[in-house]
Amino acid sequence: MKQSGKNSAKRRTKGILIGIFVGLIAIFAGIYAVDVFLNKDNIPRGTTVGGVSISNMSPEDARAKLETELASQVTQPVTVIAGDQTTQFDPATSGVGVDWDATIDGTGKQSWNPITRFVALFRESEAPIVSIVDPAAFGPTLDRMVGELYRDPVSGNLLIDADTLVKNDTVDGQSVDRVALESEVTDHWLNPDGVTVEPQVIPAAISQDTLDELADGPAATALSGPFIVRGDDGTESILPVERMGEVVTFPEENGALLVDVNADVAAEILAEALESTETKPTNAQISFSSGSRIVTPEVNGHEINWEQTLADISNNITGDGPRTIDAIYEDTPATFTASDAQNATFNEVMGEFTTGGFSAASGTNIRLTAQMVNGAVVSPGDTFSLNNYTGPRGAAQGFVESGIILNGRSDTAVGGGISQFATTLYNAYYFAGLEDITHTPHSYYISRYPAGREATIFDGAIDLQFRNNTPYPVMISASADDSSVTVQILGVDTSSVQSINNGRWATTQPNTVRVSGSECVASTGAPGFTTSDTRIISDLAGNEITRETTTTVYDPSPNVVCS
Repeated sequence: MKQSGKNSAKRRTKGILIGIFVGLIAIFAGIYAVDVFLNKDNIPRGTTVGGVSISNMSPEDARAKLETELASQVTQPVTVIAGDQTTQFDPATSGVGVDWDATIDGTGKQSWNPITRFVALFRESEAPIVSIVDPAAFGPTLDRMVGELYRDPVSGNLLIDADTLVKNDTVDGQSVDRVALESEVTDHWLNPDGVTVEPQVIPAAISQDTLDELADGPAATALSGPFIVRGDDGTESILPVERMGEVVTFPEENGALLVDVNADVAAEILAEALESTETKPTNAQISFSSGSRIVTPEVNGHEINWEQTLADISNNITGDGPRTIDAIYEDTPATFTASDAQNATFNEVMGEFTTGGFSAASGTNIRLTAQMVNGAVVSPGDTFSLNNYTGPRGAAQGFVESGIILNGRSDTAVGGGISQFATTLYNAYYFAGLEDITHTPHSYYISRYPAGREATIFDGAIDLQFRNNTPYPVMISASADDSSVTVQILGVDTSSVQSINNGRWATTQPNTVRVSGSECVASTGAPGFTTSDTRIISDLAGNEITRETTTTVYDPSPNVVCS
């Protein structure tokens, strides 16, 4: 009996629940039917245009509301966004307006799906607008926005600055499709959040992955510690991390980032500390100071072969090679031997020059300098320095006070006039085809010298140097009398030299200087000018070897008025 009562109660409860469920469905169906009936011609629920809600409104009311609330917005500048680039346009001046009727028609019809109708109670959906577009006015605006939304790709780069790696990341470029931009703008330009267009990515030539691989690989290895070269006698030379950026660079070439380890720069840095372990070769020397030929034999060198020593430097510094290596030495023979010196001849005049017109005091100094230099022999590859060869040229050496040019006017000093010997020597080795290492023209033009082909000298400050760039030794023959000085370069003549003066230009006028005192010497100034000289060196058959032009600027010498 009890079991039967329990079953009966369960059936009653179940029936009640089913009834409630059926009733709720009926109520919902009724509400749904009423909602469909009342709103079947209205704007779909949850619809917005330009951020303005026209949900469930009649088309007439929706149009009135949009025209009222968006009246100011249709004349405001519109922001267009593509990636991280933005631009703007003015709808009014760009020929863009709104077709309100077509926009409302485009919102669609109320959905019959009850779930969709229910969800629309809580979620809004922005409907696209239908634009009126004047192609003639909007086309240029569209082209401008395409350009302003474009960004060039920028490849990243690496730089070692002292002991720090500087990494400038890659930035991909972007572009926007004109057709897609036009579609998005004309559909959504009233959206209060602006118009968003998906850009097309333009990849940079060097990807960020490539940049990161180089930074984490070769660059990090280069900065992991110093590079050491061991020389003879336990001497070490260190390329410190702080100077690694001078050796290791990451140049871009044909769209690729390379790792460049400059062995020449590394050798320059490392050579200084190991210089004491090397012996440079010295050519045999010839001297006639005693009246006969005296030959000083050559000395062969013992030097580091940096090319072989640093043959694997890229692997040593940016790879897995050892960071401490041994220097490779080699014997380096002199290029001019004692045998060459014994057999050398000085029978041919390679170049010569004569100048004159000096004072008696200057003549004393010129003749003394000529005596010092006469017979000097310069071996192949060696450099002759006039200051080094003569040594100090003061009163203790017999030099006297003579005229000089100081600040454009006459003055005196011990050793005055030696610049004339320097000019004569310069022209002699000029016409011998020897290599000019350094010469300094006078600041003011002196008429007894060829313009653009002369030199001054000052003890310990301004030197005159040339290098014997021939395979044979050369001898300087110098002589002077009371009126002139002549210098010859003797040896084996292998070339002919032509000098071409290229005229004068850029004339500058002198100013006037007033000088007081009894030692003042009045003088008339002279204009300054610019000139140039071209030296053409040919072989003895007439084939041109080199052509070089030297430009000289002369200051105007002032008018000196004594007062």
